[in-house]
Amino acid sequence: MGLGGCIILIAAGAILTFATDWDMQGVNLDLVGLIFMIVGLIGVATFSSMARRRRVVMPPSTPVIDEERPHRGGYRDGYGG
Repeated sequence: MGLGGCIILIAAGAILTFATDWDMQGVNLDLVGLIFMIVGLIGVATFSSMARRRRVVMPPSTPVIDEERPHRGGYRDGYGG
């Protein structure tokens, strides 16, 4: 179940809990809505923690400076010597 499914569960649970006044024999819709919201919140927390672990952080690439380059001519020390 992805993030969208979790948000749908939270929305459906909120609708059942706060926006309906139906009475069903043997079923407490307020409790069912509350359970949907809790399961949706657990799903969002799980999804976000898994997405955070999947993110791979690459260190910034630094140029490699080779100190032992062969001399290509011109002045070796930069001062004519």
